[in-house]
Amino acid sequence: MSLHVVIGFGPAGAATARLLAEQGHTVRVVTRSGRSAEPGVEHLALDATDGRRLAEAARGATAIHQCAAPPYHRWADEWPPLVSSVCAAAEETGAVLVLLGNLYAYGPVEGPLTEAMPLAATGTKGRVRAAGWETARRLHREGRIKAVEVRASDFFGPGVTDGGHLAGRVVPPLLRGKPVSTLGDPDAPHSWTYLPDVARALAEVAGEERAWGRAWHVPTGPALSVREMAGLLAAQAGTAPATVRRLPPALLGAASLFSPLLRELKEVRYQFDRPFVVDSSAYEAEFAVRATPVDEQVKATVDWWRERLATPR
Repeated sequence: MSLHVVIGFGPAGAATARLLAEQGHTVRVVTRSGRSAEPGVEHLALDATDGRRLAEAARGATAIHQCAAPPYHRWADEWPPLVSSVCAAAEETGAVLVLLGNLYAYGPVEGPLTEAMPLAATGTKGRVRAAGWETARRLHREGRIKAVEVRASDFFGPGVTDGGHLAGRVVPPLLRGKPVSTLGDPDAPHSWTYLPDVARALAEVAGEERAWGRAWHVPTGPALSVREMAGLLAAQAGTAPATVRRLPPALLGAASLFSPLLRELKEVRYQFDRPFVVDSSAYEAEFAVRATPVDEQVKATVDWWRERLATPR
């Protein structure tokens, strides 16, 4: 099989690296700190913003999967050099550049999100993500690199412990039979992208030349509100019916004075205050990956969290 380089080993990078290894590929993971090797996966300590060293690490690779993300409050400063470096490595090596994107670049929209919508974000984080993709797409059009972006909504599933509203914010309290607190409207429909489906899409488009040169939405199940998802998770866990409470805006405002994350979330609060629905039909019309059925997502997530919470740390 072929060599795939995965940048970043957060939930998406780890899931992608391990899936590619299961598929028989040679996998090299790049992170600043490195890690011990695991079956089928080599770990390399390297700053991915160093384009020369990254290109050396990716020499001979079929694809470079960019799954890394700077700390939330440093996106404006750290995304541009990261994008510049991975594009330079893709140009030097000829590897397909597979970018993991999100939905911030669209900004607030009316109706379901599609890939045909303009990247019209007004906030800093949305603009920096849009600029990163525009850079890669321009280089692709110029024939200098081969690039594709795969965009996901909020992750959840095995391996996801922070970020999003179905990770550490919801599942652990539910498993303990406690109420759940959430940002925004708990009854607004919201699209949740299952982490294993993210990995499968990233792996699939790397080998599909007809996917390159544009962005695609990861196949994502039907939009469900936080309250609905909490109910499904509680039912699977066999705990008391889920009690979901909206955090008062005044409390959030006060907490943001002490929490950099909450301050940064102000930019994307619109995603949780009203319906936020992803249309992934374009991907599904062209490629094989489909969203995992919701009941399977819920079962796997509850099982994973139960094991995690039962394991001494």
